[in-house]
Amino acid sequence: MKLSALSLAVAAVVATSAQADSQTVERLQVIGSKQAVTETPGSAYYMSEEELSEFEYTDVMRALGNVPGVYVLEEDGYGLRPNIGMRGTGVNRSDKITQMEDGVLSAPAPYSAPAAYYFPTFARIQALEVLKGSSSIQYGPRTTGGVLNMVSRQIPNQPFAGMFDLSAGQDGYGKGHVWAGGQGDRVGAVVEALRYEADGFKDVPNGDSGFVRHDLMTKVGIALDEAGNHQFEMKLKYSDETSDDTYMGLTQGDYAQRPYARYGASQLDVMDTEHKQLQATYQWNIGNGARLTTVAYRNEFARNWYKADQVDGLGLSGGGIERASVFDNEAQPGESINVRLKNNNRNYISQGIQTQFDMPWHQHDLSFGLRYHEDSEDRFQWTDMFELNANQNMSLAEAGVPGTDANRKGSAEALAGFAKGRFYLGGWTIDAGFRVEDIDTYRRDWGTDLARVGSPAQRVNSTSAVLPSLGATYSLSDSLILLAGVQQGFAPASAGNEGQDNEESWNYEAGLRYLAGNLMLDAIAFYSDYDNMHGNCTAAQGCDLDNIGAQVNAGEVEVYGAELLGQYGFELSPSLRLMIDGAYTYTQAEFQNSFNSNIGIWGNVTAGDSVPYQPDHQLRLGASLAGNAWQAGLNARYMSEMRTVAGTGDIAQEDRIASRVVLDASARYHIDDRQQLYVSIDNLLDRTYITTRMHGGIMVGKPLTAHVGYRYRF
Repeated sequence: MKLSALSLAVAAVVATSAQADSQTVERLQVIGSKQAVTETPGSAYYMSEEELSEFEYTDVMRALGNVPGVYVLEEDGYGLRPNIGMRGTGVNRSDKITQMEDGVLSAPAPYSAPAAYYFPTFARIQALEVLKGSSSIQYGPRTTGGVLNMVSRQIPNQPFAGMFDLSAGQDGYGKGHVWAGGQGDRVGAVVEALRYEADGFKDVPNGDSGFVRHDLMTKVGIALDEAGNHQFEMKLKYSDETSDDTYMGLTQGDYAQRPYARYGASQLDVMDTEHKQLQATYQWNIGNGARLTTVAYRNEFARNWYKADQVDGLGLSGGGIERASVFDNEAQPGESINVRLKNNNRNYISQGIQTQFDMPWHQHDLSFGLRYHEDSEDRFQWTDMFELNANQNMSLAEAGVPGTDANRKGSAEALAGFAKGRFYLGGWTIDAGFRVEDIDTYRRDWGTDLARVGSPAQRVNSTSAVLPSLGATYSLSDSLILLAGVQQGFAPASAGNEGQDNEESWNYEAGLRYLAGNLMLDAIAFYSDYDNMHGNCTAAQGCDLDNIGAQVNAGEVEVYGAELLGQYGFELSPSLRLMIDGAYTYTQAEFQNSFNSNIGIWGNVTAGDSVPYQPDHQLRLGASLAGNAWQAGLNARYMSEMRTVAGTGDIAQEDRIASRVVLDASARYHIDDRQQLYVSIDNLLDRTYITTRMHGGIMVGKPLTAHVGYRYRF
């Protein structure tokens, strides 16, 4: 690995720490609280446990509707595989943002294969943090859009505390969630278990469309000395999933007639995953406000998505879906078709060590850190051929040989660093700093050498970058704050990038933050000027199967827009309170040059074309009415129409996702201080809508789904 002198000299880490009991390791976080948002010189959002529980969302994409500047693309209806983007970055597999859990990178291979299929189970998350703009520069490797950090269950400060939560609903929905733990004089611990499942809302001939997920997590924290200045915490987590999901969407005609159907050719499609995590944290409270936090981590993720990718020799985006449709609708007795199922079998490892030093300097704050990281993606794939008859029965015609479809490994080694200062100068708060990334990526392809005993074909990409950032707020009064910032955005080129060009941009923002009494308002304008934008070639985007894993350079792209966030509370009576809140995002994103991408959703791009899957307008409006022992809420989410391929002007029907409004509702009743009953309804108006056309066909959103639950805290 090639390390520059600057990389070795500069500190960087992705973890920060904040308030907690002196006997426990302070939790790793990005923001820490709603109060900290006020001081952040950039766009920031903190979603507390209380806010998350209001609508009992188990789908991170529904929760992120509360956050301006964030775009989500629904896929399976339950949020199992989120597609998240920020400020025009694109949404495919959340590959253009930095996603973390407890301040540690959570993507299976964030450097070598960012477009992967693991995301923390959202139903167990205690808090959610979103940071965009200049303040996010210390969190990499992707610094253009922003940071999404999930905060897991913390060790309670009480001697003993816990909760169990049971809920059930339509389509076989069920959730069982329990945690318990406590804090002693020197030792604290928490144990958590979750089972989350549904039968699914789609009808599959001779098949299923549901899923089941399990999560187990435990933390043990130890104060190594009487004063609690030296603390250690160990986190262990295991999760698995089996979901009967597919890439095979519907034709336009079938969507109009039976939107919640699936074709018989997809009846065997299933995703199996397993995730293991080990995280060890040491914290030294040095004194006088200085603190050193070091985290060692390892994540292992294995998955095999066994799914139909060809029908009668046609790829899904090349006529295969249409062939499956014709067969389901018109097959005669004795007729059959061939269906190829691919074992998308992959194993990921992500591991490293990161350390951060925080210290006060006069009335200012300084932070330095360093992270060494390794990750890899190992593809060992094969295909099986089946025959589907007119009775919708599938039989194995030819079993494939493991490794014959893909037999390669991508990997990365990275040293990252940042140095950052927060300076308080009168009414000014200034964040200034820079980030350094020094990265080597590798792709090794053994081809037909299934035993991997020979020398593979190899491609290597080495890159380094120095990324400055400057942000500031100015307090015009106790209620009104102005903010502005500039940062250099970056994403490393993968080993599959033939030009070996990094994604680079300059990102600007300016706005105001107002807080007085019951009123809160944020208004921020943003502009991103890309020298080069990446596109990752995945099957999800309808990419040519021969190019899967490649990375395309789109060249110059301009993104600009505005974010609004507001909240106002009304005291209707001493026992009745009404809260109104909302979030709005306006975005324009355009390619500035012409090229042929070989990516399905980009295709042949002409300068001036709009970036696909990027709605011009997003709006959320919420209302919550609370009494002494009850609460009820409504949440309306509007998304304007958007195009599914690059282009300009009017959008053709086959390339269009229509605008929509989806309304969610919730209510809860507190039996006493410990017990509550709740009901949550997703898609209250039972709106039928298209979510994506990325997979060569139409995918649909979840219909009206209600569930009821009981929660007990002790």
